[in-house]
Amino acid sequence: MFHVKYQPLRLIAQSSLSGMCLKLMFSRPVAFAQIWKSWFSSHSLVGNKNIILMGPPGAGKTTVGRIVGQKLDCPVIDIDDDVLETTWNMSVSEKLQDVGNEQFLEEEGKALLKFSASGSVISLTGSNPMHAAGMQHVKQNGIVVYLDVPTAVIMSRLKSMKVDRIVGQGPDTSLKDILQFRKQFYKRWYDVRVLCGGDVAAEVVAEKVLDAVKRYQNSELETYISTRSSRSGRSTQKDTRKYFSDVVIEGLAPDGGLFVPERGLPKFTAEEWQSLIEATYAERAQVVLERCIHPADIPVSKLREIIGIAYGENFSCSKIAPVRHLTGNQFLLELFHGPTASFKDFALQMMPHMFAYCIPRSCNYLVLVATSGDTGSAVLDGFSRLHDIDKQRIAVMSFFPEDGVSPIQKSQMIGCQKENAWSIGVKSDFDFCQTAIKQIFTNSDYTGFLTVEYGTALAAANSINWARLLPQVVYHASAYLDLVQQGIIVFGSPVDVCIPTGNFGNILAALYAKIMGIPIRKCICASNQNNVLTDFIQTGSYDLRGRKLVPTSSPAVDILKSSNLERYLHLIADGDGQLVTQLYSQLENQGHFQLRKDLLEKLQQDLVAGWCSEDDCLAAIHSVYSTTGYILDTHTAVAKVVADRLQDRTCPIIISSTAHYSKFAPAILRALRIAEIKQNPLSQLHLLSSYSPLPPVHWGLLETLKKNENEHHQVCAADLSVLMSQIETLIQNHFM
Repeated sequence: MFHVKYQPLRLIAQSSLSGMCLKLMFSRPVAFAQIWKSWFSSHSLVGNKNIILMGPPGAGKTTVGRIVGQKLDCPVIDIDDDVLETTWNMSVSEKLQDVGNEQFLEEEGKALLKFSASGSVISLTGSNPMHAAGMQHVKQNGIVVYLDVPTAVIMSRLKSMKVDRIVGQGPDTSLKDILQFRKQFYKRWYDVRVLCGGDVAAEVVAEKVLDAVKRYQNSELETYISTRSSRSGRSTQKDTRKYFSDVVIEGLAPDGGLFVPERGLPKFTAEEWQSLIEATYAERAQVVLERCIHPADIPVSKLREIIGIAYGENFSCSKIAPVRHLTGNQFLLELFHGPTASFKDFALQMMPHMFAYCIPRSCNYLVLVATSGDTGSAVLDGFSRLHDIDKQRIAVMSFFPEDGVSPIQKSQMIGCQKENAWSIGVKSDFDFCQTAIKQIFTNSDYTGFLTVEYGTALAAANSINWARLLPQVVYHASAYLDLVQQGIIVFGSPVDVCIPTGNFGNILAALYAKIMGIPIRKCICASNQNNVLTDFIQTGSYDLRGRKLVPTSSPAVDILKSSNLERYLHLIADGDGQLVTQLYSQLENQGHFQLRKDLLEKLQQDLVAGWCSEDDCLAAIHSVYSTTGYILDTHTAVAKVVADRLQDRTCPIIISSTAHYSKFAPAILRALRIAEIKQNPLSQLHLLSSYSPLPPVHWGLLETLKKNENEHHQVCAADLSVLMSQIETLIQNHFM
């Protein structure tokens, strides 16, 4: 057995202090550090900090380190050659043969504990991260950069170097297994990650390292603005900037707009996306969200913990968001394997933990949410899973249209009520609930009163909150990567996506995935009879005059005012907040607005739209079940009908299956012509589960309804003052 090592590289730092040379001291900080301190502070990216390159053998740490050192004109230290071999007075391979695997790791860690340096680029060995004390020591004065190279690429490189064994690999362990085993240690220690594909030149990786370190050190570049802020009005004053942690807490911008990243979303190269093809869903989520959330807001270690909680045992499918072939060139993205059986779980198993991490400890928070059905149970379930200490200071209140959700959805929301989570039925529709919450948030007198009187601030958990929207980008990217992994397409081939759309959040997440580099050709917006979005995408006219909400069997898209459309209009208007303000002022005051021709042309490059009647929706459920044995829920059926009409069949189309069919039992029973429909939601589920040809009902629904069959909820009038009174009462009961 032998350890992979590179040719030794020793750079003598050159500057106006020519003639000085680097001397390493392993029992105390290197002598040159103090002498060079002022020089590094003014000339170097890192000052007295080290850039520490970490990754598996074959990742190119030494080569990349040399290039980074040259660019920064600073010392480069290779742990293998400059530390271990100097300390041991023998080669690494000789030491490994002398002491064996286990003792080698201990000896390697001891050498690392005696090592100190400042203002240098340090290339670790592939096995250094396996020694906790040694890594903790070296990390104290450095930024650890993980060169994340796919295992298949590393194995190919090692094979070309004629390396078949590495440190820690026993006789019965394959090279692939030990490389996979080591990843847990790399993930534990890094501050920033650099994705490295198979054919990326070392010079390109070095530039990525420098960019990653610059980003890590400068959180002020990643600020957020309102969709309604004017370009000239964007302040550069530090006290008015908004960061990710701010927008998670505040939800809605003070001017009534929605928060968006001021400099847009990060872009991934094709090679970076391809490096995630073999990754798990949680790993893909980690990589994408790391690039979207600055570590000053949520460190990568905390983010990993949150992702692990969100996409762990709470999901019934190990793939989290599997892609299933339906028929022809159509594929289903199944988004219903979470605890409340809808796509809302992807954000709402994560967002509460982000929120709890970001909020100050000195204040209580009441999270408000309006729901057309699925969001309610998902937000109640998500916030009820917080740690007990967080539940004492965070409560959630969900408002839903009392007669505008399915019976099972209502029973599920009532059943998800916990000690810090409540559901309130409102005698109106979803648009009233959503508008009322926006009005409450922008009523500074009322919110100020709650803060002063009760020490409680309000927050939002609808998709108006950026932290609700961001996790949804992941599953659209993941679906594409799954098709590549399954051999359906090669990376770079286009796909279309078709999404049942009400509040425009899910389809906006797909558009964001496209911006970030996923080759999505068209996003197909599928509406039911409440087809205001279809008309808008086809004509540019958003017209609510004379429209009344029509209750359908797909209630999550029974929406006329689509909140997240505002973010998309801000995007295609190149950040023109004044235009967005004008459009939404006109919509509020006159009930309509017309998009300019040039903006409509931009929009139609991304979007096409269609709608589906109730009869066609139910017919699609029956037809798909008859031909495939698969049951679509009502929203997915809407998307299926529209996809059939609008796709041109020149590329695969991914249909978002946004909820489990058993949430809409009456419509499913009617579509499949099974039996007389019973009114009791639990009876409806029992009827579905007793019909053996059908796939099983969702694992969580029956349990939730069984446990809470006799639970009750409050119902209030469609009056803003009544809702505000309900909020105050809840605060008094929970926090006082």
